[in-house]
This record gives sequence, C-alpha cells and structure tokens, in this order.
Amino acid sequence: MAQLTLLLASHNQGKIREIKKYLASLPLKITSLLEEGIKEKFQEVGTSFAANARGKAFFYARFSSGLTLAEDSGLEIENLGGAPGVHSARFAGEEANDEANIEKVLTLLEGVPLAQRKARFVCWMVLVKDRQIITEISAEVAGYIFEEKRGTHGFGYDPIFFYPPLKKTFAELTPEEKNSLSHRGKALFQLKEFLKQYLEKI
Repeated sequence: MAQLTLLLASHNQGKIREIKKYLASLPLKITSLLEEGIKEKFQEVGTSFAANARGKAFFYARFSSGLTLAEDSGLEIENLGGAPGVHSARFAGEEANDEANIEKVLTLLEGVPLAQRKARFVCWMVLVKDRQIITEISAEVAGYIFEEKRGTHGFGYDPIFFYPPLKKTFAELTPEEKNSLSHRGKALFQLKEFLKQYLEKI
C-alpha cells in the first residue's frame, strides 16, 4: 500500500521545518508547496486565524490526493488591541520581513513597561482530506513583548516574545524546548495524537 501523503500548505520554511521534525516518526510522506512546485499563493483575507487556516486548507487541497494541513498563527498584543493578529506576517507591509515586523512592534511599544506588554501567540490548524475537514486544532501560549531582541533561534517574533516561566525569549530556547511549550508545539502534539489514531484506522 502506498504511503499516505501529507501536504504542508505553507510557504514559510521555518514552519515547514518545525512541523516536519515534529511529525517525522509518523508513517507519512510529508511534503511542502515548495517541494511540489506549487507556486500559487492563497490570499489571506480572513479576519480570524481559523478563517485563514480553513481557506488555505481548501485552496491547497486541490493539489493533493492525500491529506492537506494548513495553519495560521500569529501574535496578539494586548496593548495594541490584539494587533498584529492575522496580519502578523505582513505587519510592516506586504513585503516585510521578520526584522521589519519586529521593529514596528518595538517602536509602537516604546516606553511601555514590561508589565503592560502582555502578548500571546495563537495557532490554528486545519486538516483536510477529499475536500472535507477531518479535524481542527487550536492552541496558544502567553508571554510578554521584551524591550529588545534576544536569542538566535526560531523565526518571526521569537526574539522579542518573552516567556516568564523560563525567563527567556523564544529565540533563546532550543528547538526542542520551544516545541514543548509553544503555541505550534501544543497544536502539533494534538495533531500527532490525532494522526496516530487516524492512520491506525485506515
């Protein structure tokens, strides 16, 4: 029997690496849009992480006969009214990179004490097969926005997301540490448990 394929519906190579590493032990052929030569881009116009993840899942499921996993995640900062939220990846503009996004956040929070810089990372995952949603998963992790960048690991807003229990930013954690407590790590744990049972049934 041919191995079931799981298409990761993301162009973010940082996310791809994290997800592939976490699910590596499962009997799945895990592939990505880049590996499959899929260049089409889904326009994220949803007002919630859930809406964007669902839209992305159905859009890219057209290119796969197996499973398609879409994920939308981002940073919500209490002092900024929940921004950047669904605009996390392009907070400083459509072509913005991580550095520009981080700089915009730090500028907007300049002079605000750490206690008033509450934030949370949110992750929403949608798994689709045969144009049907077979599971949806959400997870989050709370912290604060640090006043400056610290650490060299991770990607996105990791260098300024301070996690109080460890007194470190996400970028100061090893990939293993981050995966054990991050929003995506928590969601991936749930996803892996679901996939184990799903694969046993089929």
